[in-house]
Amino acid sequence: MSLFIGLMSGTSLDGADGVLAIIDEHAGYCQVDVLAAAHVDFPADLRHLLLTLQHPGADDLHHEALAANQLATCYASCVSKLLTSAGITPDQVTAIGAHGQTIRHRPALGYTRQTNNGALLAELTGINVIVDFRSRDIAAGGQGAPLVPAFHQQLFAGDGLRVIANIGGISNISILSPRGHLDATTTGFDTGPGNMLLDLWINRHRGEPYDNGGAWAATGAVHMPLLTALRGDPFFQLAGPKSTGRDLFNAHWLDAHLARFSDLDNADVQATLVELTATTLIDALIAVAPDVDGVFVCGGGACNAFLMMRLQAMLAARGSAATVQSTMSIGVPPDQVEALAFAWLALRFMAGTTGNLPAVTGAQGTRILGALYPA
Repeated sequence: MSLFIGLMSGTSLDGADGVLAIIDEHAGYCQVDVLAAAHVDFPADLRHLLLTLQHPGADDLHHEALAANQLATCYASCVSKLLTSAGITPDQVTAIGAHGQTIRHRPALGYTRQTNNGALLAELTGINVIVDFRSRDIAAGGQGAPLVPAFHQQLFAGDGLRVIANIGGISNISILSPRGHLDATTTGFDTGPGNMLLDLWINRHRGEPYDNGGAWAATGAVHMPLLTALRGDPFFQLAGPKSTGRDLFNAHWLDAHLARFSDLDNADVQATLVELTATTLIDALIAVAPDVDGVFVCGGGACNAFLMMRLQAMLAARGSAATVQSTMSIGVPPDQVEALAFAWLALRFMAGTTGNLPAVTGAQGTRILGALYPA
């Protein structure tokens, strides 16, 4: 029995998601049995600090070190909740895969930065900790992201052509080969903003952390000139491999576009941002997988009923009969998928097995990903 913990905190900056799972691999397939799942909210001061670190500022090295320590403490709290819930002791867990919090992602300049303190996390938990999964892929000429398609292929491949749409702060898609077609190539890439701009806008104007179910967006109308301007960003015209983050899609980017328009209704902006997320994802999907049999959504976007409805409508408008469902319909709750992916990457590291897909990231070859802090 191989027990692994996966910890993920994404661009939405809401907190840390964790899973404790039994993971088994055989013949190119993966089986997971989740024993416990947990979430730890980020304290307001940590969230503020992480947001501040997204942009250059005074004494950044000091502030990043403090953020890394506090993040490791949050991660340790999540691990404690997982162990207590499952009745498991630290010595029974092979390793923790901890993604860290992305504060810079500049693959074109040869680096990415996921702040974390793996040494502190190992001290606090007494478990092997594996961190810094993205840097080796970038060193090999890749984007360092997305890393989840390899896991998606092993866990979610079916009889037909499936797409996994991971809609967190940023959206990415994994195009999965049918199970058993081992000669086919799994592909995937970031498609653009997911919930990040939606969360930013509702927090700014209504003081809420997110648009629950997309209810506010549903009251608005899409502003087509704004949508056209947003979709004009060069990122959307790039072919994969490609990745992005808050370095591009942030408050400054949105405000620069909004400055070209006057007297926009706030709910209309929210509806337009939903349309941006949905249309850029579906455009990218149709371009590479026009014959998709099913689209399965994970991440916070799966909980946005209005966004899910728009995704389905756009697929139908492009002549596709594929349905849009959450990954719950194929056995995994949508809020557990990314954390499970980093538990799987920890398993791959401990087994000395590669974790990236060059067809996805553009790396020169497969690589073992991560760096170990022993217990």
